[in-house]
Parts: sequence; structure tokens; C-alpha cells
Amino acid sequence: MTEQLVEGIDYYIENGFMVFTTHYLRSRGYCCESGCRHCPYGFVPAESKEKIPTTTKRKKTGSRPAS
Repeated sequence: MTEQLVEGIDYYIENGFMVFTTHYLRSRGYCCESGCRHCPYGFVPAESKEKIPTTTKRKKTGSRPAS
């Protein structure tokens, strides 16, 4: 017999999609390597790694006030 998922504990609905929680993914016991939002195993798809911006210092723009 399979256990039923509980909304709010195992998943929540966002924009019509079921999003699994860290609780559910950890209790499942393995990483599916699908890039789940709350992955407790630290998996990040290669395509997502390319989109992660690197942090850079902002250059100040604009003119100095007149003295």
C-alpha cells in the first residue's frame, strides 16, 4: 500500500504545479536529478549553473554635484 501525499507537508501548489518540499524529497531517500526547487541533495542542473550570475561590484554612475 502506498502512502498518500499531504498538501502543505509533502508538496504545495504554485501556479498550477505541484512543488515537492524538502521534507518529501528527503523522505523519498534519493535524488532524481530533475532540478527540484527544494532538493536536499544539492543537485543543480548544468543548464542552471550557466544562468547563475556572478556577483560583481556595481560601478557608481552619475555626475558629481557642482561645487
